[in-house]
Amino acid sequence: MLQKKVLNKLLARAFNIPVKVTYWDGKTEAYGQGQPDIHITFNKKLDLKRMAKVPTLELAEAYMRRDIEIDGSIQELVTAAYGQSDSFLTDQSGFTGALLSKFTSSHDKETSKEDIQSHYDIGNDFYQKWLDDTMTYSCAYWARDDMTLEEAQIAKVHHILDKLNSQPGKKLLDIGSGWGTLIITAAQDYDLETYGVPLSEEQYNYTIQRVKELGLEDKVHVMLKDYRDIEQQFDYITSVGTFEHVGKDNLAEYFADVAKYLVPNGRALIHGITGQHYGAGVDPFIEKYIFPGGYIPNVIENMTHIMDAGLQLDDLEPLRRHYQKTLEHWTVNYHKVYDETVKEYGEQFARMWDLYLQACAASFEAGNIDIIQFLVTKGPAGHDLPMSRAYMTVRDNNN
Repeated sequence: MLQKKVLNKLLARAFNIPVKVTYWDGKTEAYGQGQPDIHITFNKKLDLKRMAKVPTLELAEAYMRRDIEIDGSIQELVTAAYGQSDSFLTDQSGFTGALLSKFTSSHDKETSKEDIQSHYDIGNDFYQKWLDDTMTYSCAYWARDDMTLEEAQIAKVHHILDKLNSQPGKKLLDIGSGWGTLIITAAQDYDLETYGVPLSEEQYNYTIQRVKELGLEDKVHVMLKDYRDIEQQFDYITSVGTFEHVGKDNLAEYFADVAKYLVPNGRALIHGITGQHYGAGVDPFIEKYIFPGGYIPNVIENMTHIMDAGLQLDDLEPLRRHYQKTLEHWTVNYHKVYDETVKEYGEQFARMWDLYLQACAASFEAGNIDIIQFLVTKGPAGHDLPMSRAYMTVRDNNN
């Protein structure tokens, strides 16, 4: 009885849209004004102590176990919670300190490798089910609203390389090169000699195979190693979705390494998830099940490290809506193979990934997190760049 009273009070101010809730005793309550499009069913009671400490983890695990069912859009529901100023998702005072102390410690090289492989080495077959043919697992760039996901991912790669104003014959390093689309495109379309450093064996093997098939062994070099072990310098560096994985205590070293690996007046395009607000920077559900060891820095943190590393900012571009749309496309694709995923990996795993994709889309939609491209130079800002930003979008305007 007490738990129901507590949940009733919690849910009454949890969302900025009407929601219907059925409790474990079969009784139903409606919260908010209007006709609810979302129906939450609690099949079992929750652990209120865990709810007070780590609400997203308790709710996520209950959903994975089917202790909670959601009839309607998870993305819409989570967005509505973030949009409510006094929701349990927006008031992190009860668990922020614990999260920071537990999840933001330094990562040594072995731990970093284990963290990356725990996520990406689920197997290429899993990601191939719902990514596009480029096998790009990062924010796409929607230069046109009517682009397919694959077109938007290719546009993202070109947007990055165009921003660098890269010149033929130069050397490019991609830190965390994934399945290799960027380094292959840079070699084929920009005549660059490229180097990629994934930590995932699955991604490494996939990229090596693609490079061989395309006959690019003399222009595309893939090394299965930690980026901290690189001993060369490059004209350009790209890094897409990497700084979120290095940990709070390693961010300064990460940006210092970017500077170290650049030649004088070399440029880097750093693309990653960040925040335009102060917050915990971590989520216990994502830390435990999706990205162990992750930490999302805010813009001020990144800019501080960029300046401390002796780099200067050329350009900063938020792409929040682009990642929301990317995640929405992934969710549609994932739902098409959901039953197949249940069969191969089990229902809890399948529900976990569905929740993860939709909750992340909601977080971008609500502005809880952002994704930003930082274009930086190891030298005076704008060195050897056109005076106008127009060069960055010539390709967009011609398509």
